[in-house]
Amino acid sequence: MGYRVVNGKLYLIQDFQGCNSSNKKVNENNSGSFKDLLNKKIDNKESFVISNHAAERLKERNISFNESDMKNINEGINKAEQKGSKETLILYKDTALITSIKNRTIITAMAKENSKNNVFTNIDSVVIL
Repeated sequence: MGYRVVNGKLYLIQDFQGCNSSNKKVNENNSGSFKDLLNKKIDNKESFVISNHAAERLKERNISFNESDMKNINEGINKAEQKGSKETLILYKDTALITSIKNRTIITAMAKENSKNNVFTNIDSVVIL
């Protein structure tokens, strides 16, 4: 479980593993209309996910973001994606966010004072906002 941010607003992602598979109707042969595909791509650019791990770290470290902050972070993810990044360190205000750009997911977060003397590995880019 985690959180999805859409247009700067935070939504809880529900765990759907307990649902009946009969409730899920997927037509694998139908790729969907162009409008559906376009809307999916547009929505993808306006949202990202905060993993459960990152949400716990934000809470533990008393880090909170408002709607404007979430939109700025989303813009940082979009910039990294445009440059072809895969794993990015986003430095925003006094927070370091390790982000999977491919999955549009914030993996973990730490305050500036917690990140001193740390080495960040497995990243290919840094976005400073």
